[in-house]
Amino acid sequence: MSDQKSLAYEIRVVLLLGLAYGFAFYDRQTMSFLSPFVVEDFGLSNAQVGLLGSGLSLTWALGACLIGYWSDKLGVRKPFLLCFLLIYSACSVLSGLAPSFWPLFASRVVMGAAEGPFLPICLAFIAAASPLKRRGLNSGIVQNVFGSLLGNALAPILVVWIALHWGGWRNSFFLAGLPGLILFFLVWKFVDEPPRLHADDAPAGGSRKGLGATIVSALAEIGGMLKVRNIALCAAMSPMLIGTLILTSIFLPLQLTQVRGFSKDTMSYIMAITGLCPAIGAVIIGMISDRIGRKLPMIVGATMTAFSPLAAIYFPGGWIPLTVIMFVSTLGVGMFPLYMGVVPGESLKSSNIAAAMGVVVMIGELAGGVVAPVVTGWMADLSTLDTPLLVAAGMSFVGGFICLFLKETNPAVLARRQAAASAA
Repeated sequence: MSDQKSLAYEIRVVLLLGLAYGFAFYDRQTMSFLSPFVVEDFGLSNAQVGLLGSGLSLTWALGACLIGYWSDKLGVRKPFLLCFLLIYSACSVLSGLAPSFWPLFASRVVMGAAEGPFLPICLAFIAAASPLKRRGLNSGIVQNVFGSLLGNALAPILVVWIALHWGGWRNSFFLAGLPGLILFFLVWKFVDEPPRLHADDAPAGGSRKGLGATIVSALAEIGGMLKVRNIALCAAMSPMLIGTLILTSIFLPLQLTQVRGFSKDTMSYIMAITGLCPAIGAVIIGMISDRIGRKLPMIVGATMTAFSPLAAIYFPGGWIPLTVIMFVSTLGVGMFPLYMGVVPGESLKSSNIAAAMGVVVMIGELAGGVVAPVVTGWMADLSTLDTPLLVAAGMSFVGGFICLFLKETNPAVLARRQAAASAA
């Protein structure tokens, strides 16, 4: 393949998989932005709101690790990706049809199982299609630019507008499922199965396992992956940073409407504007990490993120200056693709890239996405809605501290360091 064709294909993969993941994240976030409507309609407690997020996070975590591992062992990515596009689209429609809390909960649980492995498999495509010098940037674009533009910026404005002006919150869920169906056909036609980078990585014909046997093998190998220092550290910071993101996405709309007294329209604008930050931050932090290394941008980004939930609680001003403060702070979320995808991928051999990313996502979602929303939602019922956001800020600070102990993985930076050491 010529360099020009390689670049064209690289751009195509980044665009289509970015859109696919972006709309998957849009579907996930729709519940958060519609929570004020659903709370009123179903009479939910804060604990039940947290449980809706936790149920999805549980299956998201298990799917990210186990199905990512399964795709590694089978040596295929594309059939999984196409299947997940159909499932998460159907689950979005089922969410809109739910007559009460438990059917809504069930639809979110199934959606999580389909969307969890989506990102690790997308990033495995990106790693295969990208040269080393753009791997961090392209990973950040797929995860944070498209995820943020669609899931954090477009979603709050569009889903709230539909709920207020075009038939209610159920129609927001119905329309959220449509893009996945369109992207199914685009990915099927224009994205190729990524090749194995080493011939000896291909699985033998007789060694392919079913999902049950794969789960057992995956659990046995997770311990081995966690013996790698960077994988263990990324897995340790993952609950902290995913917890921050999920607690903020679940409880910030309620904080802004119920505690700060902003209208639902104003809440949607605040969430949309700050939702642009991960996209901008991913480009900035991804480019910086490709030049100076992964570690320092991760430390700074994780620490910055803590100030957004703190501002929502303690800043006394109006919604415009509050949004400015939250905007600057939330730029730190741009470091998420580094610990979720780039560093794990650079720390293990290529054949295990989806599994390594899946382990990090699984541990983060289980602790930060499953446990934290239910526990802090219950605490909020006993105290105030400030509690989940205070916990979110504390988790970001802890995540930044853990980043201090990472080993650098950027190949270009390591090569420069080795050359400098040899010259000395």
